[in-house]
Amino acid sequence: MAAMRFLNSKLAQQIDEELMNATGAFSLDQLMELAGLACAQALATVYNREKYPRVLVCCGPGNQGGDGLVAARHLGMFGYKPTIWMPKPGSKEIYKRLQQQCTNMKIQTLEHSENNESLRTALASSDVVLDAIFGFSFKPPVRSPFDTALPLIARSGLPIVSVDIPSGWNVEEGNVDGVGLNPDVLVSLTAPKEGVRKFTGRHFLGGRFVPKSLEDKYQLNLPEYPGFSQIVELPRVDDAQKL
Repeated sequence: MAAMRFLNSKLAQQIDEELMNATGAFSLDQLMELAGLACAQALATVYNREKYPRVLVCCGPGNQGGDGLVAARHLGMFGYKPTIWMPKPGSKEIYKRLQQQCTNMKIQTLEHSENNESLRTALASSDVVLDAIFGFSFKPPVRSPFDTALPLIARSGLPIVSVDIPSGWNVEEGNVDGVGLNPDVLVSLTAPKEGVRKFTGRHFLGGRFVPKSLEDKYQLNLPEYPGFSQIVELPRVDDAQKL
């Protein structure tokens, strides 16, 4: 089988747009629902709820944060105890609805504090972090309040699961500025991005929504998903190099 394709920023954006135009015919809600479910499944696969029940879901203001809110809701359904840190809630109606859905599940959204004290406190009482802060459209520098939040999360010692690309990484070059998180688990969405080629943790793909027509058009060469799972684990970099 041909090697799976890694996407640069421009191509990732193009595929996203095609998924939501007449070609793909998906709505943003649908894609977020499937992406967030995949992220929740990946976290639950690696970190079982008996040992890691308290999940701190860190959300940015864009679509990445929307994926995080969906994941938080599903994790609540799975029996975890998620808490949401979202210091800059997105202004679009979709984010407000997703947050309301979490509130309806009695999932707490932390009040934002200027010195990130609420984040500091939440990290001290969590078992695992879901990083849904920045996505593939991220451009440095990291701005407030995330510039001080990323080091806090990194120093917490908690296991981190990142959505699509670790927050602070360049989508094509990786953690070149050294300010990004170094997660234990990564859930690439649609297809992995160029910047994560050398990621050495456990790597899952969550994109069981890409139509065959788009997969063929862009020669994505996606792996087969097992059974009815929304995720497939990719070979580790060390293992892949041995093949």
